[in-house]
Amino acid sequence: MHEGLWEQLAKLDPQGTARRALCRYEAGDPAGTFVMTFLNKEYAVDLQDQTILLIEDGEAPGYLEQLCILAYLINAKDVPLSNELVGEKSLPGGDFYFRAKPHELPTAMLEEAFARRPERLYEVMSAFDGARREFGDASIQFLVLPRIPLTITIWAGDDEFDARATVLFDKTATDQLPLDALGAAATVAIKAVAQAATCA
Repeated sequence: MHEGLWEQLAKLDPQGTARRALCRYEAGDPAGTFVMTFLNKEYAVDLQDQTILLIEDGEAPGYLEQLCILAYLINAKDVPLSNELVGEKSLPGGDFYFRAKPHELPTAMLEEAFARRPERLYEVMSAFDGARREFGDASIQFLVLPRIPLTITIWAGDDEFDARATVLFDKTATDQLPLDALGAAATVAIKAVAQAATCA
């Protein structure tokens, strides 16, 4: 899968790619392996075999995870975070892209998981090496990819108001990933956090 992305990655200088992406490159003959972190898990990206495997157990991630990892290795740039948080529709091109229903972020999953107990967000954040933020009724920030932090905020629901969840990106997020891959990365992260809540 993702043959076109593998071809693009193979044309890049691997040492430069590793530097831009804040990951490690292990040289090989004829091609080496990137070791990089996605949602606090380490993956081996083998350029020769064109495989991506979770280092912990050798399992291959799903289609979206592989898309995010490859797109990030290709597009990552050595630019500092702006520390300015914006919603997905405030990113360049985001108002148009995320307006379409297939591209909407699944924040309803977060609202369902944390509606009555927003503080449960703090119970699951260690799985993502997250940190507390002071927004809403509960908020955490964690790295989806080495240069892409994500901030999730929950407002509790009650008899008068429905629960609400928001996802914020650093303003530089689209420097690191195109919108389709960024949306995929956020979707994978949202599902992982919601799933963690059911196991907590």
